[in-house]
Amino acid sequence: MNKSELKKEIGLVPALAIVIGMVIGSGVFFKPTAVFTSTGAPGLGMMAWILGGIISIAGGLTAAEISAAIPRTGGMIAYLEETYGDVWGYLLGWAQTVIYFPANIAALAIIFATQVVSLLSLNDSMLKIIAIIVIIFLVCMNSLGSKTGGAIQTIATVCKLIPLFAIIIMGLASNSSGAVRLLPMTAADHPIATSLGSALVATMFAYEGWINVGAISGEMKNPGKDLPRAIVGGLSLVMAIYVIINVAYLFVLPASTLAATKTPAADVAKIIFGQSGGKIITIGILVSIFGALNGYILTGARIPYAMAIENKLPGSNWLAKLHPKYKSPINSSILVAIISIILVFSGKFDQLTDLLVFVIWIFYVMTFCAVITLRKKQPDLHRPYRVPLYPIIPAIAILGGAYIILNTLFTQPMNAGIGILFTIIGYPIYLSRKNKFKKSDDNIA
Repeated sequence: MNKSELKKEIGLVPALAIVIGMVIGSGVFFKPTAVFTSTGAPGLGMMAWILGGIISIAGGLTAAEISAAIPRTGGMIAYLEETYGDVWGYLLGWAQTVIYFPANIAALAIIFATQVVSLLSLNDSMLKIIAIIVIIFLVCMNSLGSKTGGAIQTIATVCKLIPLFAIIIMGLASNSSGAVRLLPMTAADHPIATSLGSALVATMFAYEGWINVGAISGEMKNPGKDLPRAIVGGLSLVMAIYVIINVAYLFVLPASTLAATKTPAADVAKIIFGQSGGKIITIGILVSIFGALNGYILTGARIPYAMAIENKLPGSNWLAKLHPKYKSPINSSILVAIISIILVFSGKFDQLTDLLVFVIWIFYVMTFCAVITLRKKQPDLHRPYRVPLYPIIPAIAILGGAYIILNTLFTQPMNAGIGILFTIIGYPIYLSRKNKFKKSDDNIA
């Protein structure tokens, strides 16, 4: 085996665990507020969770084909460069640097701080201060190297399952009359098409992370067989957990109450377990958010660092520098942290998540279309895995993504406009630097 090749050691079970671990984060605990606010009715809200899962499964199955066929460092950036040219890969890297990762980090820091304020009965004026402190703390911890960041991630992954299953089990058993809260299906004052679309955007934040599933294909023993099983099995299990826990929420509190609170999971936990037990569950939720936040800080810095290594960003000399002792991309971490802290001052969790979902789904849809394009342009390309039921599965992913994008354009034109503007800003920067790009093994001039 070539020394540069990845070891093929991952089987089906660890692949399933990776899928589940990458996807389940904070959205399941906090997005019920946005979902039931958007729909005005529990039935349509539950439909949004199911549709979000179906679109994610279709997206995962589709993106996995191109991931297995082009197992290059950079993931989606490499897929877009191969299919559409360097500019689109650059714009994705730029958008991930200035919008996607910072907005994710800011949103998670805000919701972490909201949970802390609620748990400790602090004044709301402390919210932004706590959010900024947790970002700075985790940037410092990750500067100690990926081993430290990985250890935090492992502990958080285990802890996040505890509040999930505790709420599901006790919530479903807590109130025999709770089933009536699953109806009505729709609300008269909420148009179905736009309401479902807005709720779907909210649920997609909870499903975020599935695009990384294909990244493990090069390390799987049998990707053609096990990769689709891991995607369908892992995302189906995640969808089942999301649907069941939302049913548990509705068994305890009506949709109108869930829509009115910033901390739906914590409120449900207090009712089920009492004040003391509720606080323990809330701490578990905090650990889950902390882990998700750590994951985005850990991985987010790698995007500008990788671009800086190739001299693609202004200030690449500085951004490409590593910590002298721990060899972590400390300067890139500082850049992402600064942008994240600026976004924290918006104080709007749902606006930030809708913004990042809108922007990233533009590139997701391009990735799905790339699968079809490469089938035509490069029919002889080695594909260890092919998306099943082609072209039906890619069509579901593309149509679902287009619905999310168009709905955001119509219902949140300002948010969509901000996302498009910040992405387009990357184009003149690309033009000004494209003649200075260097291969990653070159030194930066």
